[in-house]
Amino acid sequence: MGANIIHADLDAFYASVEQLLNPSLRGRPIAVGGGVVLAASYEAKAFGVHGGMPGRQARQLCPDLQFVSGHFDEYQRLGDAAIDVLVDFTPAVERISIDEAFADVSGSVHLFGAPEDMAKTIRRRVRTELGLPISLGVARTKHLAKIASQVAKPDGLVVVDPPYEETFLRDLPVALIWGVGAVTQERLADAGIATIGQLAAARPQSMERLLGRTAGGKLAALARNRDPRPVVTQRRVRSVGAQSALGKKPAVTSVIRPTLRHLADRVASRMRAKSRAGKTVTVRVRFADLRAVTRSITLPAPVSATGILAEVAEELVHTALADHPTESNISLLAIAVSQLDDDTALQLELPLRLQDEKRCPGTRKGAARWLADRAMDAIRDRFGKEAIGYGSVALGDRRAIPDAFRELAEREL
Repeated sequence: MGANIIHADLDAFYASVEQLLNPSLRGRPIAVGGGVVLAASYEAKAFGVHGGMPGRQARQLCPDLQFVSGHFDEYQRLGDAAIDVLVDFTPAVERISIDEAFADVSGSVHLFGAPEDMAKTIRRRVRTELGLPISLGVARTKHLAKIASQVAKPDGLVVVDPPYEETFLRDLPVALIWGVGAVTQERLADAGIATIGQLAAARPQSMERLLGRTAGGKLAALARNRDPRPVVTQRRVRSVGAQSALGKKPAVTSVIRPTLRHLADRVASRMRAKSRAGKTVTVRVRFADLRAVTRSITLPAPVSATGILAEVAEELVHTALADHPTESNISLLAIAVSQLDDDTALQLELPLRLQDEKRCPGTRKGAARWLADRAMDAIRDRFGKEAIGYGSVALGDRRAIPDAFRELAEREL
């Protein structure tokens, strides 16, 4: 097979949109956000500023940094428009985020020429029609196309022909591999592995011992560019989730409960908007040293009520903390719901004085919580999300990261 997969990634997307909307910001170090950096321009990144960094630290690194508020509707509009350019060349487009997608152009070469020519045209059109920089990688596999687009940044194009794949990958850092985070990179470094070539030369069994059977085997295969995944145009959403980075907060109920209520509100409202509910609830707790644990439970019936989801998640979090009694601080909480069901019709249950009646969707109390959520959904649809909310969330600290920004990242695309 030839290099027929294109990975397109809009460069410093949120900051680039702000510079597009306000030309006076072009060429200047800017950051979207305030208390927390949501995104940074390349000019700001040159000083070490990056997304997720506290605003005070960012200003220390770059005294001339200018913060701007986000234009979330414009992010969605321009992100959609860039994807539409890809669709003009092939219907085989797999969107993986607001500003990133894969395209399989193997069936389009007889119409538009070589994949490299299509990539050049896509890049030119996004620049001229939308005014945004975009980097593209062209390769035989999705994994390699994504790495090529990262190497191409900013605003570039890299094509990796099959005979040169090994040479191209050999000296690149392992951090470019999809799924290699800071912790994995550190473990690999401790084993003397810093480049993709070194990872490819390592024995798969040793990687499985170092990183675990699943992760070790997967990374060993990717280092050898063994990636059979096709471009999937329509993916059925298997789970819905949200997370909140906390910095470093004490693992106490006054922190955990409002955070989980906020996350449950985001997750459950998205499920209800799609007329879906889920049986399996999973929480993730990350400690101050960045180690993370997960706990999950499968409920007897699918749920989409915010209150039920929040209470189940809180019990799971406290279970995780009880299993790690020496951990007194947490840096992130996350909720995910899986085993989604399209049928949201409630299965009514007999009034048998169930021990936890309000958590059973088919009981009178359980149904009442769901109906209250639906009433709140209707108010938000008409007057906006800020029109109504849960007191434990609304009366708490204001979120450093706006929900509109979070929803762009979490949106089911």
